[in-house]
Amino acid sequence: MKARQAAAKILAAVIDRKTSLDGMLDHEHGNPAYRELNEADRALVRAILNSALRHLPRMQAAINSLLQTPLPEGARALEHVLAVAAAQILYLDVPDHAAVDLAVEQAQADPRNRRFANLVNAVLRRLSREKDALLEATRDVPAMPEWFYERLVSRYGPGQAEQIAEAQLTPAAIDLSVKSDATIWAERLGGTVLPTGSVRLGEFSGTIPSLAGFDEGAWWVQDAAASIPARLFGDLRGKRTVDLCAAPGGKTAQLILAGAEVTALDQSGSRLRRLKGNLKRLGLEAETKEVNMADFQPETLFDAALLDAPCSSTGTTRRHPDVLWTKGPEDIEKLAALQERLLRHALTVVKPGGIVVFSNCSLDPLEGEEVVDRVVGSGAAYERVPISAADWPGLEDAITPLGEMRTTPAMLPLDAPFASGLDGFYAAVIRRK
Repeated sequence: MKARQAAAKILAAVIDRKTSLDGMLDHEHGNPAYRELNEADRALVRAILNSALRHLPRMQAAINSLLQTPLPEGARALEHVLAVAAAQILYLDVPDHAAVDLAVEQAQADPRNRRFANLVNAVLRRLSREKDALLEATRDVPAMPEWFYERLVSRYGPGQAEQIAEAQLTPAAIDLSVKSDATIWAERLGGTVLPTGSVRLGEFSGTIPSLAGFDEGAWWVQDAAASIPARLFGDLRGKRTVDLCAAPGGKTAQLILAGAEVTALDQSGSRLRRLKGNLKRLGLEAETKEVNMADFQPETLFDAALLDAPCSSTGTTRRHPDVLWTKGPEDIEKLAALQERLLRHALTVVKPGGIVVFSNCSLDPLEGEEVVDRVVGSGAAYERVPISAADWPGLEDAITPLGEMRTTPAMLPLDAPFASGLDGFYAAVIRRK
C-alpha cells in the first residue's frame, strides 16, 4: 500500500509539477515517501513509474474508454491512483486483483478520492477483464505527449515519428566505452561491439561496480550515441582541447585517450568532483576548472573544443521517461537560445583553423540544426566540416545531407529489442576560419 501511495505521489509531482524523476528517486535526498520504503518496495515503485510514464497516453485512453462520463475537473489525485493501478494491470507482472484491491483501499484512505472508491473498483475490474482488447485498441495512440509527437511528425515524418515513439517504450541497454580492446571486453562481459566502438551489454541483474574491469578502470558507462561527438575531431594527438561542459567526464576521458591535452570545465563544484573521481578510477588526468563556460576567457586559444550543450534531453527518454512530461515547447525554445549563445562563445576559444564539435541529446531540430544554421550562416567566420558517412559504417543513416550527425532511438536495430536503439543525439563539426 505504501509503495502504491508513494508511486502516486511521485507521478503527480512529475506530471503536475514538472519535477525530475531522478531527484525524487535518490536514496538519500529523494521523496520522503520513497525513502521510507525497503529496497523491494522501492524497486516496485520504480517499475510502476517507468511503465506509467512510458505508456501514460495509452493508459489514459484505455481508462477513458471505460468511463461513462469524464472524471470531474480537479480529480488529478484520482487520475494518478488509476494510472498507478493501470500500469500494474497492463504492463507489470503484478496480480490484477492485488492492483485493484490496493487501488480501492488507496482511494478510500484519501479524503479527496473516498467518494470515488466504487468507481475505481468498477473501472479497474473492467480494465483487468478486458486488458487484451484494450491494449490492442490503444496501440495506435502515440505513447508520448501530443505536443512532442506533433513536433516529431513535423521534423521526421509520420513513419519515423511512430518508430521513435515505439522505440522509447523499451528501456535502453547499458553501453560501455572502453579504453582499449572493445572486442576482448565484449567477449569477457558477454556484450556486443557497436559501430561506435562501444560495448553493449546483454541483460543482467547485477550492479555495474561488480562487473569485471570496473575496479581497474578499463571502461565507463556511456550511451553509444553520447560517445560519438568526441570521435568527430579526427587526430587529436598533442592538441590542446577544451571540454566546455565536461561533467560527468565520459567525453573528457575519450579526448584524453585520443591523445589530446585536455582542459575540462564545469560550473558545478560537485559535478566537477564527480568528474575527477571518474577520471581517477580510469587512471586519466585532465586540467579542471570550475567556471561557467560562458565566462571562460583562456589566455591561449585552443586547437579544439567540445561543446556538449545543455538541452531538453528529449533524446534520452528510453532511460528517462519523465523527460517528455517535465519539459514543454517553451523549455526547448529557451534552451535553443542558450545553446546559440554558448556555441558562439565556444568558437571564440579556439584559434583560427580550430575545430568546435557542437552536440546535444535533443531530438528537436530547434536545438540542433537550426542553431548551427544561424551561427554558420551569420557570416564568413565559420564553416561546417561535413561528417562522411563512409567513416561511420553501420550508422550511415545518421549522417544528414549537410554532413551532420543525427541519431534517434529507432536506429541501430539488433536481434533483441532491448539491445537495439540509441539515444537521440545531434552533432556538427564547425571550423573557425
